[in-house]
Amino acid sequence: MVFGIYQSKLVLGLVICAAAIFVIVTTGSVMAPPEKHRKMELRSNSVKDGQPIPSRYTCDDKNISPALAWTGAPTGTRSLALIVDDPDSPTGVWTHWVVFNIPGEGSELAEDAAKSSTTPANFIEGLNDFKKIGYGGPCPPAGKLHRYYFKVFALDNTLDLPSGASRPAVEAAMTKHILAQGQLMGTYQRK
Repeated sequence: MVFGIYQSKLVLGLVICAAAIFVIVTTGSVMAPPEKHRKMELRSNSVKDGQPIPSRYTCDDKNISPALAWTGAPTGTRSLALIVDDPDSPTGVWTHWVVFNIPGEGSELAEDAAKSSTTPANFIEGLNDFKKIGYGGPCPPAGKLHRYYFKVFALDNTLDLPSGASRPAVEAAMTKHILAQGQLMGTYQRK
């Protein structure tokens, strides 16, 4: 009788182990790893992904920020941040725009956001690599084609930083608070 109880427990243990081994072999783990960050969609009527940025948004013309819209900010998003940079700059990654504390329920920034009446009051702009607060459009040296990444981040908090905060300060404050992110890439080349 005692042997029968142990035999039943042994069989049950083997069945559980076999099931666990099956799950690990077929899926790679007992639990799927968490997503690092959910994906958001970032789009623009002015800047098409992978296409040339119209000169209106560059230093060769009006130098105003393009209209941007996003979807996919998850529940729990308290604010959004936006960073625009050029990884092809001869001096290293060049930051063109840093924006943070866009309200979490927001879904767009109008063209020329700093001057638009639809821009949220608590929208804060950081310092770009032109050493100015706000947007500084593409302005590469003549010759090589440059890529410009517009990146949006959904955050689970607001950032306690002042206007004119540097990109490193904004990125440090965002660490461990990014819920989702998306990007759009445009190009620009001066002849």
